[in-house]
Amino acid sequence: MEQQNLTSTVTEFVLLGLTQNQQLKYFLFMVFFIVYVTTWLGNFTIIITVIADHQLHTPMYFLLANLAFIDVSDSSVNAPHLLSGLLSQHKTVSFEECILQMFFFHFIGGAMVFFLVGMAIDRYVAIYKPLRYLIIMNRGMCTGLVVLAWLGGLAHSAIQIGLLLQLPFCGPNILDNFYCDVPQVIKLACTDTYLVELQMVFNGGVILIILFISLLISYTIILIKIRTHITEGKHKALSTCGAQILVVSLIFIPSIFIYARPFRKFPMDKLASVFFTLITPMMNAMIYTLRNAEMKMAIKRLMSRMLLIIYY
Repeated sequence: MEQQNLTSTVTEFVLLGLTQNQQLKYFLFMVFFIVYVTTWLGNFTIIITVIADHQLHTPMYFLLANLAFIDVSDSSVNAPHLLSGLLSQHKTVSFEECILQMFFFHFIGGAMVFFLVGMAIDRYVAIYKPLRYLIIMNRGMCTGLVVLAWLGGLAHSAIQIGLLLQLPFCGPNILDNFYCDVPQVIKLACTDTYLVELQMVFNGGVILIILFISLLISYTIILIKIRTHITEGKHKALSTCGAQILVVSLIFIPSIFIYARPFRKFPMDKLASVFFTLITPMMNAMIYTLRNAEMKMAIKRLMSRMLLIIYY
């Protein structure tokens, strides 16, 4: 494991991974491989079920299927690097590959954050404007929310990577992580990065905090409305909002821990990174299927149709 000469330009980075314990590596590989496969199966089950079941052709499930797609995309950026790193002593990535990895990670992660705002808007309209819900949340509106979420993620990622590419990398090339990410990579720049870090924290962490607080306030208002004014379908509405609040918390809290503070190394950094890059995409699918009776019934109907096709 060699470091680049301090006078040369860095062409690759060395990823130290999660642990150097070989026995623990094999155990973690099996655990995270199962998690990754479960993420794919769970989220694609949601996508296929929403497409195949006409009863789920509503704005809420359209948005849920798009969230499932984002979850699959998000986990696929870093999970393969984590798994391959657990099977090797040290993993190296080229400078260009590292930049691309960070770009897509923040692109998809940013889209997910803005997309959750869109899902909160959907619930707000459903609870406060139930008679006009289908008129307001029409196909054009839902498509617009999806497009805006992806454009927001693209803008966020472009700013992060644009700021990073302005920095010179001519010294250390060792990253104590299992994937390339801005907080670790920026520390390897051979120049003062204080102002750039402040800009990145504002572009990432401060926006995360503002959106998280806004979403919590929005869902609090929605829950108050449900508890005080809604009688029919109250349990279903509470369950749906409860699931979305749980998903929002799982995504925002670890992300705020990583990006809303000065870029310093903390013992819990790797655990937080594993959680929101690998565990959260799997948990989202489980939360929306286990807490949603309509989704569970639709999956059962889909499985029954598939078994009948296979049988005949």
